[in-house]
Amino acid sequence: MQSWFTDAKLGIFLHWGVYAVRGIPESWSFYNGEITYENYMKQLDGFTASAYDPDAWARLFKAAGARYAVLTAKHHDGVALWDTAHSDLSVVKRSPAARDLVGPYADALRAHDLKVGLYFSHLDWSHPDYPFHTSEQFHAGPVVEDPEAWERFLTFHRGQLTELVESYAPDLLWFDGDWERPEELWRMAELRDRLMAMKSDLVVNSRLLGHGDYATPEQGAPITPPDGPWELCYTINDSWGYQARDHDHKPLSILIRTFVETISGGGNLLLDVGPREDGTIVPEQESRLRALGAWIGRNEPAVFGTIRGIPAGHVYAPTTLSTDRRTLYVFCYDPPRDSVTITGLASKVRRITALGSGEELTHRRFGGFDPVPGVLAIDAPSVADPQVTVLAVELDGEIELYRGEGRG
Repeated sequence: MQSWFTDAKLGIFLHWGVYAVRGIPESWSFYNGEITYENYMKQLDGFTASAYDPDAWARLFKAAGARYAVLTAKHHDGVALWDTAHSDLSVVKRSPAARDLVGPYADALRAHDLKVGLYFSHLDWSHPDYPFHTSEQFHAGPVVEDPEAWERFLTFHRGQLTELVESYAPDLLWFDGDWERPEELWRMAELRDRLMAMKSDLVVNSRLLGHGDYATPEQGAPITPPDGPWELCYTINDSWGYQARDHDHKPLSILIRTFVETISGGGNLLLDVGPREDGTIVPEQESRLRALGAWIGRNEPAVFGTIRGIPAGHVYAPTTLSTDRRTLYVFCYDPPRDSVTITGLASKVRRITALGSGEELTHRRFGGFDPVPGVLAIDAPSVADPQVTVLAVELDGEIELYRGEGRG
């Protein structure tokens, strides 16, 4: 696993494709029979990318505090955003956009020191050699395998991935769509070896049937975070792609709390936006990204250069630790009106401050006897952050926690 990923903390997910023309669910709308395949693909005629400004995207993501982004180079519908030589189903050949959209995105991100991620669906519900094209077909019963057709599909699948890696040198490949076929058919171990031979520092997500680098839960931080690296995929409203009728944008407070819960568990937040067909991002999503970035900017030491926090029970708040384990950051969701208490902190405290304001906070210990350290009580800051207040507890040496039963 590359170190940049584990300290990235925030990425931006971009579900952008022909589905934005009518504002319908990406790929799933025809797969599940909500719209015919033919009418779904008619959206190609309205996909213009007329206001596409990848530099503006990159500047927005930078302002949000993100360190990487992931663009849907190809979703399950099979429509490529680049000029693939392995199919005529691309926005380059079949839509008014009529140009490569992946290259300018990659260039813009790199110009702003952001890592480049590309989403790629293993399955392809448009390819003639892929065995399922609708939910009805998938659930109809055991498929009659056609080994020659499957080999043709794998040649196509590997060919498109080779194009993406060789043409755009992504830092991360975000796979999806591995669930309809078993590992022995996908030959994922072989695929990973092939990708790493092309780019040895490539990061790949978990959707390689056991051969990825990190876990990818969706839409809710796990109660018990994975032990290794992970990433929470999370929408700003209720949709992945642009849907004009979806106005249920999450409040900023929920987005910040979700971000805090994710990084306190050692994960990254991959926050999704859905651009319109012309490439613009709706104001409700842009404003939330900027506000999240402003909060991160006020509290940056508690975000970057940190690892997952201390176990639950020591303090009733999420936490992170500096990588040298000498500073504990405590995230207070509500403005502290009384003491913030930490139990079992055996380390000597050097200083406690409120990030953002820099106010130094008084503190004292109550109770305790060897080896039980008692309770550390931190006085509330005079000014709270409008969203989440962060306390920086600087320690004399690496953190030590008492985890015993406290018996005399």
